[in-house]
Amino acid sequence: MTHADASWSTARLAAVLSLPQPTQPAPVSGFSTDTRTLEPGQVFVALRGEQHDGHHFVEQAHARGAVAVVVDHATSTPGCLVVPDTLRAYADIAADHLRGLRPGLSVVAVTGSSGKTSTKDLMASVFGAVRRTVAPTGSLNNEVGLPATVLSAGADTQVLVLEMGMRGLGHISYLCRIAPPDFSVVLNVGSAHIGELGSREAIAAAKSEIVTGAAPGATVVLNADDPLVSAMAASAPGSVLMFGQSAAADVRATDVTLSAEGAPTFRLHLPQVEPQLVALQVLGRHQVLNACAAAAAAHAAGLAAQDIATGLMQAQSRSRWRMERRVRADGLVVINDAYNANPESMAAAIAALAGQRGAGRTIAVLGEMRELGSWSEAAHVELGRLTRESGIDLVVAVGAAGLQIAQGRGAEGTVCVESVADALAVASAECGAADVVLCKASRSIGLERVGMALIEQFGTVSP
Repeated sequence: MTHADASWSTARLAAVLSLPQPTQPAPVSGFSTDTRTLEPGQVFVALRGEQHDGHHFVEQAHARGAVAVVVDHATSTPGCLVVPDTLRAYADIAADHLRGLRPGLSVVAVTGSSGKTSTKDLMASVFGAVRRTVAPTGSLNNEVGLPATVLSAGADTQVLVLEMGMRGLGHISYLCRIAPPDFSVVLNVGSAHIGELGSREAIAAAKSEIVTGAAPGATVVLNADDPLVSAMAASAPGSVLMFGQSAAADVRATDVTLSAEGAPTFRLHLPQVEPQLVALQVLGRHQVLNACAAAAAAHAAGLAAQDIATGLMQAQSRSRWRMERRVRADGLVVINDAYNANPESMAAAIAALAGQRGAGRTIAVLGEMRELGSWSEAAHVELGRLTRESGIDLVVAVGAAGLQIAQGRGAEGTVCVESVADALAVASAECGAADVVLCKASRSIGLERVGMALIEQFGTVSP
């Protein structure tokens, strides 16, 4: 559900959708794709999805007070606006909404094979500390979630932070047509979606659409440490700012240390200012690069160095199951990072787990990394080897991919199980009060349930 600014009406909506003007225009208070949250005076857009078809709820939308309903075929329900494609109509509505908010609003968009959501959350904290900022909670980074975020921006919004995901060529270009970024950030090119695209070079081409699809004169923020990313500078429509940990980066981190819980502290170097000492609250050494990306975008947008450092230090995860650390009442530490997984994010999470300094054991509950195609078996075997070399004490490996993880790790310190329920049973029996347990797999595996259940067993939770 989104709330429109005062200029929206059924007349403006008809113009955007290239439909005849209504005889009696009415004000529009917002847009919704879910009748459960629809409010009177809003427009309902009936989208077709894998699980649900909004056209089945058109009558319900009318009964709840929708001022108009956008559909792709004529119905008997009053107030229906018929378009060829409701998803494209939703994109057109969001794009027109954003045009109406410019030039007083800047769009900051981020993509990458891993770290998008964490970086988006860091940017939301940095920009939000000094400017009126809208950013999504979670990963609303596709052709449904991104327009919803755009439509949630209002006339007083100064910065709109967006995350752009992709499943193939053309996906990010589609999102950029809705919201051309003024500041485009590319984190990395890894192996997520390599099963569909076939190579890291093809993934780089898909990710580079956030550069070629940026607004005229936009600033592009690129990872100096990733050759496939830094090469995108040649396509930049405006200036380029590099971030990373190498000396070639314009924005970089030095003197990185980790707390006992795994939170990084480092010196942040920005162009032409004194280094800033930054102590993050989020976990994992990999967050340092994400913080540099967020800092580079903020610097490009004109934020002061001290404000950038303060915003980074105040940042906490706004999105569930991403290095989400909880301490059970008996002292067990649970790191629930089960929202998604690919080889790069798995490696980062394993490194964060191995860096935990405590009296107990390190335990990893791991499941399948999906969308890797023919690379899948080798990637899971390599993951098992990584857990062994990183010194993880116990691995609970789930499903068929778990057998491949066990192949790479070896039998010692490995328990293979068939299901999430089995993984919870083993973890419940094995985890002690001084241990640290990580749960991670691709989202569809559902390993976040293990982390949540482990915490709930003792009832009391402390952050």
